[in-house]
Amino acid sequence: MHAPGGSRMLITRATGKDSSRRPCKTGGSMEKATDSPALVAHPQRWLDGGEQIVVLGLYVWLVARLWPENFAADNWYPLLLLLSEGLVVFLLLIRRRTERISSRPRDWIIAFAGTFLSLLVEGGHTPLAPILGAALMLCGIFVHVGAKLSLWRSFGVVAADRGVRTGGLYALVRHPMYAGYMLSHIGFLLIVPTLWNLVLYLMVWTLLLARIHAEEQVLATSPAYRHYMKRVRHRLLPGVV
Repeated sequence: MHAPGGSRMLITRATGKDSSRRPCKTGGSMEKATDSPALVAHPQRWLDGGEQIVVLGLYVWLVARLWPENFAADNWYPLLLLLSEGLVVFLLLIRRRTERISSRPRDWIIAFAGTFLSLLVEGGHTPLAPILGAALMLCGIFVHVGAKLSLWRSFGVVAADRGVRTGGLYALVRHPMYAGYMLSHIGFLLIVPTLWNLVLYLMVWTLLLARIHAEEQVLATSPAYRHYMKRVRHRLLPGVV
């Protein structure tokens, strides 16, 4: 996930420093951020911590939903799902404090609606293509976990200024984490092919595309990100889209 920080309503710590000169990460180097929007002083720590609490609560709820009936010895895919989502919680808990986080309700709704809907999947169904599904799911998990590790302590759910990362998988496409999500979702659908899961994932994908558009609209205010967009032209799949 890129950490947007452009022309939206943003909340920043009142540090007394000029946050418009905050450096942006570009691979292993640091660049000066420019074209920073007007900011308002606000206790952003509450929003930052609130995001962590909400995601942790959703994860505990997901464990409670999947644990009772889906952890049989031959039914391992819910465990993969929990391990994948557990990494999200871990990265949120260890991440560095956000300099600026969006206060725009639309950003929060899009981010948490997509996160919440993806946790409503159901299990316990006859697989359609279990081997192919497992392979796609593992590949998707590998991709989005790799993207999260590239971000490491810059990871977040809600749009915020955490720098612009262009190294690792972000050198191939601009949104590798979302691409990994979609691939693992397709794999999960092949393992648990229910209408409920299909409808859920279609809504989640729509929200992911909305997040991509919103994030790039904000990040494009940064010269560093505009240069990155020219260098890495595709969002989800190299050479395709």
